[in-house]
Amino acid sequence: MDKCVLVTVADKGADDNVINEHLDELAFLASTAHIETEKIFIQKLEKPDIRSFVGKGKLEEIKQYMISRDIEIIIFDDDLSPSQLRNLERELKCKIYDRSLLILDIFLERAQTAQAKTQVELARYQYLMPRLTRMWTHLERQRGGTGTRGGAGEKEIETDRRNIRNQITVLQKKLEKIEKQNAVQRKSRTGIVRMALVGYTNVGKSTLMTMLSKSDVKAEDKLFATVDSTVRKVVFENIPFLLSDTVGFIRKLPHHLIESFKSTLAEVKEADVLIHVVDISHPAYEDHIRVVKETLKELDAVDKPTIYVFNKIDLLEEEEMEDLQDRRIANIETDDKRVFVSAASKINIDELRQAILEAAKIRHYQIYPNSLSDVTW
Repeated sequence: MDKCVLVTVADKGADDNVINEHLDELAFLASTAHIETEKIFIQKLEKPDIRSFVGKGKLEEIKQYMISRDIEIIIFDDDLSPSQLRNLERELKCKIYDRSLLILDIFLERAQTAQAKTQVELARYQYLMPRLTRMWTHLERQRGGTGTRGGAGEKEIETDRRNIRNQITVLQKKLEKIEKQNAVQRKSRTGIVRMALVGYTNVGKSTLMTMLSKSDVKAEDKLFATVDSTVRKVVFENIPFLLSDTVGFIRKLPHHLIESFKSTLAEVKEADVLIHVVDISHPAYEDHIRVVKETLKELDAVDKPTIYVFNKIDLLEEEEMEDLQDRRIANIETDDKRVFVSAASKINIDELRQAILEAAKIRHYQIYPNSLSDVTW
């Protein structure tokens, strides 16, 4: 496994616990990309250095450490500007990832369907477009000879940019065609209740999906185990509904990726009920709720009936559980349904099923009001 160093620039007044939590997540991202973290560098500044992101002294410290340990990968916990990337590559002479590029590479590896692969490729090209100067070391050379567009001496970067623009156009057209096909499929589902599992990445959505739908859905202890949307038909007490599992969200999710995945996440936008899964054992779970809600807002999928499923209660002490059940949890409304479960240990799963059934019934009888006469409560 390749080794790397992680680098972050934090505000001078930032809380150390928050900084470390963010770096733990970055290390987990690196591990998901098959890269082992060797050392972490933290610098507190009022704002990142415009030229090299970190200060001159810190950059030299990082450079000497990487040389001494023969490390050829550096990962930054923020997006770097094209000029920062160019300056850092010139100084460090190594492979440089910023947060967005790392996430895009993980998505590229994990995408399975034609739609997801197209979405990730499109997002990656859009991201790389302004950063070509660091992606190809030959770009500073001049293209000689005749017959090239723009005449002799045209820089190769201009050709590469033109090729990427063409590729983006091809991918956009391909994605539009796939989206039209999917829209027709979704339209055919209008007569059935639709529910969508949402949540921060690696909170246990796929495990719950497998349990609730009794189907084989991929679940791993890795970030973004699910990239492609999965939809299953489920029936509780003669009430049918469609349950979808979608990609997990994460803080600083690349904007191009959100834009490209809006068609996949249409399952969320068009759902009647959201099942928001939260890893209650994570120290930053309230922040995770906030990130998910902000992403849902960007997808225009907020203000839907929501069941909050606080997962992994088996990892909490009894006193912690009692405190959580009694107090108000930040970022959720007091009237939202809350269920505390453990998908791994199958704790309170019947309570979760009942909450889902009740929500499904409300919507089902809105769609089929005449069937209410046949119901015995």
